[in-house]
Amino acid sequence: MERSTQLYIGLMSGTSMDGLDAVLVDFASTQPRLLRHYSHALPTDLKTELQRLCTPGHNELHRLATSDRLFAEYSAEVVMSLLQRAQVAPADIAAIGSHGQTVRHMPDTLTPYSVQLGDPNTLAALTGIPVVADFRRKDIALGGQGAPLVPAFHDALFRHQLLAENDSAAVLNLGGIANITLLTQEAENITGFDTGPANTLMDLWYQLQHPDSGLEFDKNGDYAAQGTLNHDLLEAMLADPYIQEAPPKSTGREYFNYRWLLGHLEHAGQVSGPDVQATLAEFTARSVALGLRRASAADVTKVFVAGGGAFNDHLMQRLATHYPAAQWQSVAVLGVDPQHLEAMAFAWLARQFMTRQPGNLPAVTGASRATVLGGLYLP
Repeated sequence: MERSTQLYIGLMSGTSMDGLDAVLVDFASTQPRLLRHYSHALPTDLKTELQRLCTPGHNELHRLATSDRLFAEYSAEVVMSLLQRAQVAPADIAAIGSHGQTVRHMPDTLTPYSVQLGDPNTLAALTGIPVVADFRRKDIALGGQGAPLVPAFHDALFRHQLLAENDSAAVLNLGGIANITLLTQEAENITGFDTGPANTLMDLWYQLQHPDSGLEFDKNGDYAAQGTLNHDLLEAMLADPYIQEAPPKSTGREYFNYRWLLGHLEHAGQVSGPDVQATLAEFTARSVALGLRRASAADVTKVFVAGGGAFNDHLMQRLATHYPAAQWQSVAVLGVDPQHLEAMAFAWLARQFMTRQPGNLPAVTGASRATVLGGLYLP
């Protein structure tokens, strides 16, 4: 089913599960152009169930299959709302690139796997648009981590712009999990990996401390700024095997979650709420700085930040403190809204599939070769 259009939709719901981001992207010119975006919070009941599925529990198979269908129905509603706002018909869209909602990402087990929910058959049937989905498992089948996948898009989108004056530059995504992409003059030397948590633990702790605030995150890092760093707690967190592990590596909520945090707090003694928040922000900043140093033999001079963490003033200050060699800026200075970069990446990955071009970088994921990612689901 060929469609003579260069319009693609990208859908992304990350580790934080704060909502689904949908973007409409035009690939008709050399550089992709964001035409419209729309974000919608996850329904409370669905979000709760998706969070529960990140850890083992009762009757998982039925609950997973039900959530798979419900998330696809919700995704279809978001897609149709995006098209209505853009005044574009479904027939004008080449394909939807749907990441789905990750509930388990286990690339380092004896039998590696990664699970994203959001049945693409349902999404295609309800929207009337071809869907490209299941982007991670082909890379895992080839011995890779299946993540992160955005570095290939960062390279395609930013290489010419960032490397005109610099030997190397980094793109940092601060979603639920933090991942970095190091771009160099030699394309084969691009590296990227998940450094550890970005917002997932900070959001979780803030919500526990402020259940009636109406906010699901520490706006501007104001709560963290009230606290005092607990050095013993920070050092225990930084000693975690994942933080010390060399790339390629990737992680998620199934590892860095409430159980992980509670285990550290139980050994930390009495620590106030703001002090925990301050320490979690410091943990994110220190682990990112450590990742940047591991990624490059020389100092990276510019870091461009995407994701919700780009709006956290306190976190951005801590990052600059722990990696002062770089100039820290939002990707907004490159013409891309920090909130929409990841969703754009999955529109790009859908286009890569439709044009039969590789979507992964073996040097990033550890796969044995580059390959076309995903599968096609027709309406």
